[in-house]
Amino acid sequence: MFIFHRLMLGVTIDENLNFNIHINETVKNPEQKVRVYADAVINHMCGAGGQGGTKSTCRSTYYPGKEDFPAVPFSSWDFNDSKCYTESGNIENYQDATQVRNCRMVGLLDLALEKDYIRGKVAEYMNKLIGYGVAGFRLDAAKYMWPGDIQAIINRLNNLNTRWFSSGARPFIFQEVIDHGGEPITVNEYTGIGHVTEFKYGHKLSYVIRRWNGEKLSYLKNWGESWGFMPSGKAIVFVDNHNTQRGHGPGGTSVLTFWDSRLYKIAVGFMLAHPYGFTRVMSSYYWPRNIQNGKDTNDWVGPPAEANGSTKPVIINADSTCGNGWICEHRWCQIRNMVKFRNVVDDQAFANWWDNGSNQIAFGRGSKGFIVINLDDWQIDETLQTGLPAGTYCDVISGQKEGSGCSGIRVTVVGDGKARFQISNSAEDPFIAIHVDNKL
Repeated sequence: MFIFHRLMLGVTIDENLNFNIHINETVKNPEQKVRVYADAVINHMCGAGGQGGTKSTCRSTYYPGKEDFPAVPFSSWDFNDSKCYTESGNIENYQDATQVRNCRMVGLLDLALEKDYIRGKVAEYMNKLIGYGVAGFRLDAAKYMWPGDIQAIINRLNNLNTRWFSSGARPFIFQEVIDHGGEPITVNEYTGIGHVTEFKYGHKLSYVIRRWNGEKLSYLKNWGESWGFMPSGKAIVFVDNHNTQRGHGPGGTSVLTFWDSRLYKIAVGFMLAHPYGFTRVMSSYYWPRNIQNGKDTNDWVGPPAEANGSTKPVIINADSTCGNGWICEHRWCQIRNMVKFRNVVDDQAFANWWDNGSNQIAFGRGSKGFIVINLDDWQIDETLQTGLPAGTYCDVISGQKEGSGCSGIRVTVVGDGKARFQISNSAEDPFIAIHVDNKL
């Protein structure tokens, strides 16, 4: 499982392609084994245009109008201009796969990744990060690159640094490919390289959790590939990400985010309990929304910043949540505890589904975990088969196990594996989750 906090991970690059990685939320205990996955932008450089020199954040000068980047170096010979046949030089038709891969995405200078020199420079960049200890890479805009070019670059990557990883361990690769159907480029072209983002997941799940267009939780009984998703073993799944939470890309305003905290926690809880896909948890910051005609006109706003423009540090509150403008959904107790739930049930099969034909559902993960959700407009009061050993369990949504007791709801599982669940429709968190590691 990933915690994706794109703007808490900073990378500075100097003129010699040296990289320094900073994580604002310092991990003091090495046994926590936090792994860093670098967000690698290898499809393009900056936007085209402008004749003068521009100073980068690392103080090197580049000339986008001349396609000249001396610090790399890249020159005009290293871009795809000659292979793009649109009048603007930009992508004008997403039904043309060649155009999508050879032309500029929103005006960004498109690198000619079929060239051996370009592949070498990209691999050099990624191998330097591997040397620093990253565990893998998210490949930004993979849809805009030919799969063969990506594979050729991946083949040049070193094994992971043995200071932190076992000998022969390979970088974990997951690729950003937005595929909602109706276009010639599909996720299936990239699954042979590594994991791929399943954007349909968060969009469709949000629709169901919101109960829009007659959707019901009971429809989730066959959640997974039968909903048109890619094979589970290749899918990176998430409720929202840094783009969709601002209404960018597929899903629009349907996608649940921290702004809809009650429903968002349910959606993330369901995702972490369900076996489909490799889960990613979002962690965000606050910005002042300004909704005009269904669109947030402040969707460009960056992270919390001081008056001089520097990013504010993350403050950890006494209750383990974040302050100083940082949301840190991954620290919300309900989501944090469901991450533990997923780790406990990871090797267990989907089991003991129950629903009321409407918006009350329950399911288990073998003999290790069970979750019940109520999104109907009335209380749930049911005795259900959990598949768990007999005993008293602490609900991880309303609290957790503390010493010899529970800080929240207790659930008693009797000898035949059944337990009674009562969840009010007006509860702040109308779901309960139990697992064997939270058994008294």
